Amino acid sequence: MSSETDLRAAGPLVVAAGIAVIAAVAVTAQTWSGSTHGELGKVALAFGLFIALGEILRTNISGSRQSAPLAAAGAIAFALLPGFKGLGELDYSWSLVVTVVTLGSVVGAFPGAIVGRRMHLDELARRVLTSMLAAALFRSHISGLQPGSEDYAWKLGLVMTLVAIAAAVSDAVLAAAVRATEERAPYRTALVDEFRALVGISSSIGATGVLIALAAPKMGYLALPVFALPLLLTQFSFRRYATIEATYLQTIRSLAKVTEVGGYTETGHSRRVSILSKAVAREMGLSERQLKDLDYAALMHDIGQLSLTDPIPGGATTMVAPVDQRRIAELGAEVIRQAGVLDRAALIVERQADPYRPHRGTEDDTLPLESRIIKVVNAYDDLVGASVETDRKLRALERLQLGIDREYDPGVVDTLARIIERQSEYAY
Repeated sequence: MSSETDLRAAGPLVVAAGIAVIAAVAVTAQTWSGSTHGELGKVALAFGLFIALGEILRTNISGSRQSAPLAAAGAIAFALLPGFKGLGELDYSWSLVVTVVTLGSVVGAFPGAIVGRRMHLDELARRVLTSMLAAALFRSHISGLQPGSEDYAWKLGLVMTLVAIAAAVSDAVLAAAVRATEERAPYRTALVDEFRALVGISSSIGATGVLIALAAPKMGYLALPVFALPLLLTQFSFRRYATIEATYLQTIRSLAKVTEVGGYTETGHSRRVSILSKAVAREMGLSERQLKDLDYAALMHDIGQLSLTDPIPGGATTMVAPVDQRRIAELGAEVIRQAGVLDRAALIVERQADPYRPHRGTEDDTLPLESRIIKVVNAYDDLVGASVETDRKLRALERLQLGIDREYDPGVVDTLARIIERQSEYAY
């Protein structure tokens, strides 16, 4: 196993160790200060249990993100808490926030771990760090406000909102770094995807956290369930959408298997092309939206073969004449367009047979990158199939290199070669 593999495998352990150290330091600091005793301790316990409940209710949202919106909102709310009903103004440091958020998150993740659900250490670490940042920023700015003054209320709300935005932005930056490392995607692309996610449920998380913190001085513990309910309903809506999207993808995968059942393509061909195409696309910087269309197109790229009277031997479209390849692609695109909602995927399939340089030395600027990726990966899988032989893979890559002067995008071929090389290293 390579040293790079060792580092990637040790990553979660390093994150967990870091969280444990931060929590230990925070608990020690609070024990010395004594600020967790009395009524403030009860408030901290209530928010800790709220965060734990949010972690238990974790769900799957868009972009394959596992998220616990309620837990995140509870963490932000406790970091921004200016006071509490019956206690007046509260004055506590970031260390108490880290303690409550860490312990609440770990306790909430424990039931899932018992039933085999993995702990999302990266998200837990981001939650701790962003809540710590929010608490530090808020406590440093609230000291300049004068309670009871005419402008106190709107200034307090403004400070809370700006701090919540800063926390959300920092979380997006950290999430993009994790995703770029795990998926080998360009950091810029990962960051853009994370900022797009801010428009969705992330904005609801920040708004809920601010509302709970604003209402707590008047409503007390009642603020938690009252303002959490809309976010909980939003979470269920996102989960329903994610379920529909997963069902939609499964339907497309089933449709893609028609060519395999009919003997037009080898078993597993469309699935392999889909997986490898997405791996290439991530490294080349395609966004989540583009990856989704690419996934649909890659799964259905051979559906046009159903129009053939006699199947192509082995389903290898790269072995037939270019005119026949284009006809299969056009017929497949026409079938996909009948769905009425997959126009982009249909275009990708339609252009998958087009050469990268239709005229020697001249690139086709209108040819979608997704089509170029499928063309290269499809040709590679036609040559290799399900084989794990290294020599066969190398011969296939050499053959693709011979076609970069006209048929294949050199950038796609080079990216595919790097991925295959890494896969070969991991196999040993």
